[in-house]
Amino acid sequence: MNYLLRGIGVLTTVGLVSLLAFSLPSGEARGDGGGNTLPQLKNKNWQQECASCHIAYAPAFLPKASWRRVMGGLDRHFGENASLDPATQADILRFLEANAADSGTSRMGSKVMQRMGANEAPLRITETRWFVRKHDEVARATWSRKSVGSAANCAACHQQAEKGVFDEHDIRIPK
Repeated sequence: MNYLLRGIGVLTTVGLVSLLAFSLPSGEARGDGGGNTLPQLKNKNWQQECASCHIAYAPAFLPKASWRRVMGGLDRHFGENASLDPATQADILRFLEANAADSGTSRMGSKVMQRMGANEAPLRITETRWFVRKHDEVARATWSRKSVGSAANCAACHQQAEKGVFDEHDIRIPK
């Protein structure tokens, strides 16, 4: 009788744990997509100013020190003068730092930081070890295709990049 009660107790526990585990939302439903979907962030200045020339790159792709470098050199931003008034620049930098890879706010940021040295502050997302490892199978010639443009054009292959979705199953490399 004692064994029977223990058996029923074990089965009940396993059943409850299974029910809870399978009824909780998956990573996709929680918005973290297993680390391949970034949270939808909002900052009017970041969206307006940065996205006027390229996608507003997710802050989680670089650490705070990198964003400081990027924002500190807007007068020579990758060959362009992207200068902003001081208040707008400060607002965007605060936003970028608060959501940077080393801020601990996203799984993607944690992945980026796992491959980054403590004192690294790359200026380009494409220079991070994480990016290089994730794109190592992409032929150099692919980046220079007219339909792609460069490795910085995330949206060429990641069709939902502007929504923060970088799932490997949704990649479409243009011809």
